[in-house]
Amino acid sequence: MACVPWFQFALQENRLSATEATGLLTTPLNALHLELGARMVPFAGYSMPVQYPTGLMAEHLHTRSAAGLFDVSHMGQLRLVGADAAGAFETLMPVDVIGLPQGKQRYGLLLTDEGTIIDDLMFVNRGSDIFVIVNGACKAGDIAHIQTRIGQRCEVIPMPERALLALQGPQAVTALSRLVPGVDKLVFMTGAGFTWNGADLFITRSGYTGEDGFEISVPADSAEALARALLAQSEVKPVGLGARNSLRLEAGLCLYGSDIDTTTTPVEAALNWAMQKVRRLGGARAGGFPGAGTVLAQLDGAMRLERQRVGMIARERVPVREHVKLENLDGQTVGEVTSGLLSPTLNQPIALAYVQPDYAAAGTELFAMVRGKPVPMVVTPTPFVPNRYHRG
Repeated sequence: MACVPWFQFALQENRLSATEATGLLTTPLNALHLELGARMVPFAGYSMPVQYPTGLMAEHLHTRSAAGLFDVSHMGQLRLVGADAAGAFETLMPVDVIGLPQGKQRYGLLLTDEGTIIDDLMFVNRGSDIFVIVNGACKAGDIAHIQTRIGQRCEVIPMPERALLALQGPQAVTALSRLVPGVDKLVFMTGAGFTWNGADLFITRSGYTGEDGFEISVPADSAEALARALLAQSEVKPVGLGARNSLRLEAGLCLYGSDIDTTTTPVEAALNWAMQKVRRLGGARAGGFPGAGTVLAQLDGAMRLERQRVGMIARERVPVREHVKLENLDGQTVGEVTSGLLSPTLNQPIALAYVQPDYAAAGTELFAMVRGKPVPMVVTPTPFVPNRYHRG
Protein backbone atom coordinates (compact mmCIF):
# COMPACT_ATOMS: atom_id res chain seq x y z
CA MET A 1 0.00 0.00 0.00
CA ALA A 2 1.28 3.45 -0.84
CA CYS A 3 1.57 5.99 1.94
CA VAL A 4 -1.49 8.24 2.08
CA PRO A 5 -0.97 12.01 2.37
CA TRP A 6 -2.71 13.75 5.22
CA PHE A 7 -4.77 16.03 2.98
CA GLN A 8 -6.71 13.06 1.59
CA PHE A 9 -8.71 12.86 4.80
CA ALA A 10 -8.00 15.91 6.97
CA LEU A 11 -10.45 18.18 5.19
CA GLN A 12 -13.34 15.73 4.99
CA GLU A 13 -16.48 17.15 6.56
CA ASN A 14 -18.68 14.15 7.21
CA ARG A 15 -18.61 11.08 9.36
CA LEU A 16 -18.05 7.76 7.68
CA SER A 17 -21.28 6.21 6.43
CA ALA A 18 -21.85 2.50 6.92
CA THR A 19 -21.03 1.98 3.24
CA GLU A 20 -17.82 3.96 3.43
CA ALA A 21 -16.75 2.07 6.54
CA THR A 22 -17.11 -1.29 4.76
CA GLY A 23 -13.71 -2.72 4.02
CA LEU A 24 -11.83 -0.46 6.41
CA LEU A 25 -9.82 -2.00 9.20
CA THR A 26 -10.48 -0.94 12.79
CA THR A 27 -8.19 -0.62 15.79
CA PRO A 28 -8.87 -2.30 19.15
CA LEU A 29 -10.19 1.07 20.40
CA ASN A 30 -12.84 1.45 17.69
CA ALA A 31 -15.81 0.88 20.00
CA LEU A 32 -14.37 3.36 22.50
CA HIS A 33 -13.94 6.02 19.80
CA LEU A 34 -17.59 5.64 18.79
CA GLU A 35 -18.70 5.73 22.42
CA LEU A 36 -16.77 8.99 22.89
CA GLY A 37 -18.49 10.54 19.87
CA ALA A 38 -15.46 10.66 17.59
CA ARG A 39 -15.80 11.69 13.96
CA MET A 40 -14.30 8.77 12.09
CA VAL A 41 -12.49 9.11 8.77
CA PRO A 42 -10.58 6.69 6.52
CA PHE A 43 -6.84 6.82 7.02
CA ALA A 44 -4.20 4.30 5.95
CA GLY A 45 -6.91 1.71 5.34
CA TYR A 46 -8.36 2.15 8.84
CA SER A 47 -11.38 3.89 10.30
CA MET A 48 -9.71 6.44 12.60
CA PRO A 49 -10.87 9.31 14.84
CA VAL A 50 -10.02 12.69 13.31
CA GLN A 51 -11.57 14.58 16.25
CA TYR A 52 -13.90 14.26 19.24
CA PRO A 53 -16.85 16.52 20.15
CA THR A 54 -14.68 19.18 21.81
CA GLY A 55 -13.01 19.80 18.45
CA LEU A 56 -9.49 20.02 17.06
CA MET A 57 -8.57 23.35 18.65
CA ALA A 58 -9.53 22.26 22.18
CA GLU A 59 -7.76 18.91 21.75
CA HIS A 60 -4.60 20.61 20.49
CA LEU A 61 -4.46 23.13 23.34
CA HIS A 62 -5.26 20.46 25.95
CA THR A 63 -2.28 18.42 24.75
CA ARG A 64 -0.04 21.48 25.05
CA SER A 65 -1.27 22.21 28.60
CA ALA A 66 -2.12 18.80 30.11
CA ALA A 67 -2.16 15.36 28.41
CA GLY A 68 -3.76 13.98 25.26
CA LEU A 69 -4.36 10.31 24.49
CA PHE A 70 -3.95 9.25 20.85
CA ASP A 71 -4.79 5.93 19.25
CA VAL A 72 -1.96 5.16 16.82
CA SER A 73 -2.63 1.44 16.58
CA HIS A 74 -2.76 1.68 12.78
CA MET A 75 1.02 1.99 12.82
CA GLY A 76 3.16 -1.06 12.19
CA GLN A 77 5.16 -2.75 14.93
CA LEU A 78 7.81 -5.39 14.24
CA ARG A 79 10.81 -7.10 15.79
CA LEU A 80 14.17 -7.86 14.22
CA VAL A 81 15.75 -10.86 15.96
CA GLY A 82 19.18 -12.42 15.64
CA ALA A 83 22.84 -11.75 16.32
CA ASP A 84 23.18 -9.92 12.99
CA ALA A 85 19.96 -7.90 13.27
CA ALA A 86 21.64 -4.54 13.93
CA GLY A 87 24.22 -5.00 11.19
CA ALA A 88 21.55 -6.09 8.74
CA PHE A 89 19.17 -3.24 9.56
CA GLU A 90 21.98 -0.74 9.18
CA THR A 91 22.37 -1.69 5.51
CA LEU A 92 18.91 -0.22 4.82
CA MET A 93 19.39 3.20 6.46
CA PRO A 94 21.99 6.01 6.73
CA VAL A 95 21.89 5.85 10.53
CA ASP A 96 23.92 4.20 13.29
CA VAL A 97 22.10 1.03 14.35
CA ILE A 98 25.08 -1.03 15.53
CA GLY A 99 26.23 1.66 17.98
CA LEU A 100 22.82 2.29 19.57
CA PRO A 101 23.02 1.34 23.27
CA GLN A 102 20.47 -1.01 24.79
CA GLY A 103 17.36 0.81 25.95
CA LYS A 104 17.89 3.73 23.56
CA GLN A 105 15.60 4.79 20.72
CA ARG A 106 16.54 6.39 17.41
CA TYR A 107 14.86 7.91 14.34
CA GLY A 108 15.57 6.12 11.07
CA LEU A 109 14.98 6.43 7.33
CA LEU A 110 14.45 3.57 4.89
CA LEU A 111 15.93 4.58 1.54
CA THR A 112 15.48 3.57 -2.08
CA ASP A 113 18.49 2.66 -4.20
CA GLU A 114 18.37 6.25 -5.45
CA GLY A 115 18.70 7.63 -1.91
CA THR A 116 15.11 8.84 -1.56
CA ILE A 117 12.87 8.12 1.41
CA ILE A 118 10.68 5.00 1.48
CA ASP A 119 9.53 5.78 5.02
CA ASP A 120 10.69 7.23 8.31
CA LEU A 121 10.52 5.10 11.44
CA MET A 122 11.54 4.72 15.08
CA PHE A 123 13.55 1.84 16.50
CA VAL A 124 14.79 0.70 19.91
CA ASN A 125 17.64 -1.60 20.86
CA ARG A 126 15.94 -3.89 23.39
CA GLY A 127 18.92 -6.22 23.77
CA SER A 128 17.05 -9.34 22.71
CA ASP A 129 15.70 -7.67 19.58
CA ILE A 130 15.31 -4.40 17.69
CA PHE A 131 11.77 -3.05 18.10
CA VAL A 132 10.62 -1.00 15.09
CA ILE A 133 7.59 1.25 14.57
CA VAL A 134 6.70 2.25 11.00
CA ASN A 135 3.98 4.46 9.52
CA GLY A 136 0.55 2.90 9.18
CA ALA A 137 0.05 3.72 5.51
CA CYS A 138 3.48 2.27 4.68
CA LYS A 139 3.63 -0.75 6.96
CA ALA A 140 2.83 -3.52 4.46
CA GLY A 141 5.39 -2.18 1.99
CA ASP A 142 7.96 -1.47 4.70
CA ILE A 143 7.73 -4.94 6.20
CA ALA A 144 7.96 -6.56 2.76
CA HIS A 145 10.98 -4.38 1.90
CA ILE A 146 12.76 -5.23 5.15
CA GLN A 147 11.96 -8.94 4.77
CA THR A 148 13.20 -9.01 1.18
CA ARG A 149 16.40 -7.10 1.87
CA ILE A 150 17.54 -8.58 5.20
CA GLY A 151 15.25 -11.54 5.94
CA GLN A 152 18.15 -13.93 5.27
CA ARG A 153 20.25 -12.27 8.00
CA CYS A 154 17.70 -11.96 10.81
CA GLU A 155 14.11 -12.80 11.68
CA VAL A 156 11.59 -10.11 10.70
CA ILE A 157 8.56 -10.59 12.95
CA PRO A 158 5.47 -8.36 12.48
CA MET A 159 3.43 -7.72 15.64
CA PRO A 160 -0.22 -7.31 14.54
CA GLU A 161 -1.31 -8.62 17.94
CA ARG A 162 -0.28 -5.35 19.61
CA ALA A 163 -1.90 -1.92 19.75
CA LEU A 164 -0.11 1.41 20.15
CA LEU A 165 -1.20 4.37 22.28
CA ALA A 166 0.49 7.76 22.60
CA LEU A 167 0.11 9.87 25.74
CA GLN A 168 1.49 13.35 25.08
CA GLY A 169 1.75 16.60 27.01
CA PRO A 170 3.40 18.14 30.07
CA GLN A 171 1.19 16.18 32.49
CA ALA A 172 1.53 12.84 30.67
CA VAL A 173 4.19 11.63 33.09
CA THR A 174 1.98 12.43 36.11
CA ALA A 175 -0.99 10.54 34.69
CA LEU A 176 0.92 7.51 33.43
CA SER A 177 3.00 7.18 36.61
CA ARG A 178 -0.18 6.53 38.63
CA LEU A 179 -0.87 3.45 36.53
CA VAL A 180 2.66 2.36 35.68
CA PRO A 181 5.14 3.27 38.43
CA GLY A 182 8.68 3.83 37.19
CA VAL A 183 7.94 5.40 33.81
CA ASP A 184 9.13 8.72 35.18
CA LYS A 185 12.68 7.28 35.17
CA LEU A 186 12.66 7.17 31.36
CA VAL A 187 14.16 10.12 29.51
CA PHE A 188 13.58 11.28 25.93
CA MET A 189 14.26 8.56 23.33
CA THR A 190 14.63 5.71 25.79
CA GLY A 191 12.35 2.72 26.36
CA ALA A 192 11.73 -0.17 28.74
CA GLY A 193 9.30 -2.96 29.54
CA PHE A 194 6.59 -2.58 32.19
CA THR A 195 3.48 -4.46 33.29
CA TRP A 196 -0.04 -3.18 33.93
CA ASN A 197 -2.84 -5.45 35.17
CA GLY A 198 -0.91 -8.48 33.94
CA ALA A 199 -0.33 -7.03 30.47
CA ASP A 200 3.22 -6.59 29.21
CA LEU A 201 3.85 -3.06 27.97
CA PHE A 202 6.80 -1.60 26.13
CA ILE A 203 6.97 2.15 26.69
CA THR A 204 9.21 4.75 25.06
CA ARG A 205 9.48 8.39 26.14
CA SER A 206 8.91 9.90 22.72
CA GLY A 207 6.16 11.07 20.41
CA TYR A 208 5.06 13.20 17.49
CA THR A 209 3.92 16.43 19.16
CA GLY A 210 7.03 18.22 20.42
CA GLU A 211 5.79 17.67 23.97
CA ASP A 212 7.06 15.34 26.64
CA GLY A 213 5.18 12.09 26.37
CA PHE A 214 5.12 8.36 25.86
CA GLU A 215 4.28 5.77 23.24
CA ILE A 216 2.87 2.57 24.72
CA SER A 217 2.91 -0.78 22.93
CA VAL A 218 0.21 -2.93 24.54
CA PRO A 219 -1.42 -6.27 23.72
CA ALA A 220 -4.49 -5.57 21.59
CA ASP A 221 -6.79 -7.34 24.05
CA SER A 222 -5.66 -5.00 26.86
CA ALA A 223 -5.66 -1.78 24.84
CA GLU A 224 -9.21 -0.63 25.57
CA ALA A 225 -8.87 -1.25 29.31
CA LEU A 226 -5.61 0.70 29.40
CA ALA A 227 -7.10 3.55 27.37
CA ARG A 228 -10.09 3.76 29.72
CA ALA A 229 -7.79 3.77 32.73
CA LEU A 230 -5.76 6.62 31.22
CA LEU A 231 -8.88 8.60 30.32
CA ALA A 232 -10.04 8.24 33.92
CA GLN A 233 -7.05 10.36 34.96
CA SER A 234 -8.05 14.01 35.40
CA GLU A 235 -5.23 15.26 33.16
CA VAL A 236 -6.11 13.11 30.14
CA LYS A 237 -8.54 13.70 27.27
CA PRO A 238 -8.85 11.86 23.93
CA VAL A 239 -7.25 13.51 20.92
CA GLY A 240 -7.78 12.72 17.24
CA LEU A 241 -5.57 12.70 14.17
CA GLY A 242 -6.51 16.28 13.30
CA ALA A 243 -4.79 17.71 16.38
CA ARG A 244 -1.97 15.19 15.97
CA ASN A 245 -1.26 16.83 12.62
CA SER A 246 -1.37 20.42 13.93
CA LEU A 247 0.83 19.48 16.90
CA ARG A 248 3.47 17.78 14.74
CA LEU A 249 3.51 20.69 12.31
CA GLU A 250 4.09 23.20 15.14
CA ALA A 251 6.97 20.92 16.19
CA GLY A 252 8.39 21.10 12.65
CA LEU A 253 8.13 17.32 12.19
CA CYS A 254 7.72 15.76 8.74
CA LEU A 255 4.65 13.82 7.67
CA TYR A 256 5.39 10.99 5.29
CA GLY A 257 3.42 11.36 2.06
CA SER A 258 3.34 15.14 2.39
CA ASP A 259 6.75 16.51 3.46
CA ILE A 260 8.88 13.48 2.61
CA ASP A 261 8.43 10.67 0.11
CA THR A 262 10.25 8.74 -2.60
CA THR A 263 11.01 11.99 -4.46
CA THR A 264 12.96 13.52 -1.54
CA THR A 265 16.38 12.70 -0.13
CA PRO A 266 17.20 13.09 3.58
CA VAL A 267 19.43 16.09 2.82
CA GLU A 268 16.77 17.86 0.75
CA ALA A 269 14.40 17.20 3.65
CA ALA A 270 16.84 18.87 6.12
CA LEU A 271 17.17 15.61 8.04
CA ASN A 272 20.98 15.75 8.22
CA TRP A 273 20.74 15.50 12.03
CA ALA A 274 19.34 11.97 11.64
CA MET A 275 22.51 10.69 9.95
CA GLN A 276 25.26 10.07 12.48
CA LYS A 277 28.94 10.79 11.77
CA VAL A 278 29.88 7.11 11.75
CA ARG A 279 27.84 6.64 8.53
CA ARG A 280 29.12 9.80 6.81
CA LEU A 281 32.26 10.30 4.74
CA GLY A 282 35.25 9.74 7.00
CA GLY A 283 33.20 7.69 9.48
CA ALA A 284 34.11 4.17 10.53
CA ARG A 285 31.11 2.72 8.67
CA ALA A 286 30.59 5.37 6.01
CA GLY A 287 28.15 4.49 3.26
CA GLY A 288 26.93 0.95 2.81
CA PHE A 289 23.28 1.98 2.58
CA PRO A 290 21.00 2.41 -0.45
CA GLY A 291 21.69 5.58 -2.43
CA ALA A 292 24.81 6.33 -0.40
CA GLY A 293 26.58 7.94 -3.34
CA THR A 294 23.88 10.59 -3.74
CA VAL A 295 23.17 11.14 -0.05
CA LEU A 296 26.82 11.44 0.99
CA ALA A 297 27.62 13.76 -1.91
CA GLN A 298 24.72 16.01 -0.90
CA LEU A 299 25.81 15.93 2.75
CA ASP A 300 29.37 16.81 1.79
CA GLY A 301 28.32 19.62 -0.53
CA ALA A 302 29.81 17.87 -3.57
CA MET A 303 26.36 17.61 -5.14
CA ARG A 304 24.23 20.74 -5.25
CA LEU A 305 20.70 20.51 -3.90
CA GLU A 306 17.88 21.52 -6.20
CA ARG A 307 15.51 22.19 -3.31
CA GLN A 308 15.51 22.31 0.46
CA ARG A 309 12.84 21.91 3.13
CA VAL A 310 12.18 25.00 5.26
CA GLY A 311 9.68 26.33 7.77
CA MET A 312 7.58 29.37 6.93
CA ILE A 313 5.26 31.74 8.80
CA ALA A 314 2.71 33.92 6.98
CA ARG A 315 2.62 37.66 7.69
CA GLU A 316 -1.15 37.67 7.15
CA ARG A 317 -3.77 35.50 8.85
CA VAL A 318 -4.48 33.50 5.69
CA PRO A 319 -3.97 29.72 6.03
CA VAL A 320 -1.59 28.36 3.40
CA ARG A 321 -2.21 24.71 2.51
CA GLU A 322 -0.21 21.97 0.77
CA HIS A 323 0.52 22.34 -2.96
CA VAL A 324 0.40 26.14 -2.86
CA LYS A 325 3.16 27.61 -5.04
CA LEU A 326 5.74 30.03 -3.63
CA GLU A 327 6.99 32.95 -5.70
CA ASN A 328 9.88 35.37 -5.29
CA LEU A 329 9.65 39.16 -5.59
CA ASP A 330 9.91 38.85 -9.38
CA GLY A 331 6.93 36.50 -9.59
CA GLN A 332 9.03 33.43 -10.37
CA THR A 333 7.95 30.12 -8.82
CA VAL A 334 10.74 29.03 -6.47
CA GLY A 335 9.01 26.49 -4.23
CA GLU A 336 5.90 24.72 -2.99
CA VAL A 337 4.19 24.25 0.37
CA THR A 338 3.91 20.61 1.54
CA SER A 339 2.08 21.10 4.87
CA GLY A 340 0.31 24.17 6.20
CA LEU A 341 -2.36 25.32 8.65
CA LEU A 342 -3.29 27.99 11.15
CA SER A 343 -1.22 27.25 14.26
CA PRO A 344 -3.54 26.92 17.29
CA THR A 345 -0.69 27.84 19.65
CA LEU A 346 0.68 30.83 17.71
CA ASN A 347 -2.56 31.92 16.03
CA GLN A 348 -0.52 32.41 12.86
CA PRO A 349 -0.39 30.39 9.62
CA ILE A 350 2.64 28.10 9.53
CA ALA A 351 3.93 25.79 6.84
CA LEU A 352 6.65 23.42 5.72
CA ALA A 353 7.80 23.92 2.14
CA TYR A 354 10.49 23.06 -0.37
CA VAL A 355 12.29 26.02 -1.94
CA GLN A 356 15.29 26.51 -4.19
CA PRO A 357 18.46 26.72 -2.00
CA ASP A 358 18.98 30.41 -2.76
CA TYR A 359 15.73 31.13 -0.92
CA ALA A 360 16.25 28.82 2.09
CA ALA A 361 17.94 31.27 4.46
CA ALA A 362 15.97 32.32 7.55
CA GLY A 363 14.34 35.71 7.03
CA THR A 364 13.83 35.29 3.28
CA GLU A 365 10.46 36.67 2.18
CA LEU A 366 8.41 34.79 -0.42
CA PHE A 367 4.80 34.92 -1.54
CA ALA A 368 2.34 32.02 -1.32
CA MET A 369 -0.18 32.20 -4.14
CA VAL A 370 -3.51 31.46 -2.42
CA ARG A 371 -6.39 31.55 -4.92
CA GLY A 372 -4.43 33.99 -7.03
CA LYS A 373 -3.60 36.33 -4.16
CA PRO A 374 0.01 36.67 -2.93
CA VAL A 375 0.34 36.03 0.81
CA PRO A 376 3.71 37.21 2.21
CA MET A 377 5.61 34.50 4.08
CA VAL A 378 8.97 34.42 5.83
CA VAL A 379 11.39 31.48 6.04
CA THR A 380 11.59 30.60 9.73
CA PRO A 381 13.63 28.06 11.74
CA THR A 382 11.70 25.11 13.14
CA PRO A 383 10.27 24.07 15.51
CA PHE A 384 7.68 26.83 15.39
CA VAL A 385 6.78 26.04 19.02
CA PRO A 386 9.73 25.12 21.29
CA ASN A 387 9.82 21.42 22.11
CA ARG A 388 9.63 20.25 25.70
CA TYR A 389 11.21 16.81 25.61
CA HIS A 390 12.33 15.44 28.97
CA ARG A 391 16.05 14.83 28.62
CA GLY A 392 16.72 14.28 32.32
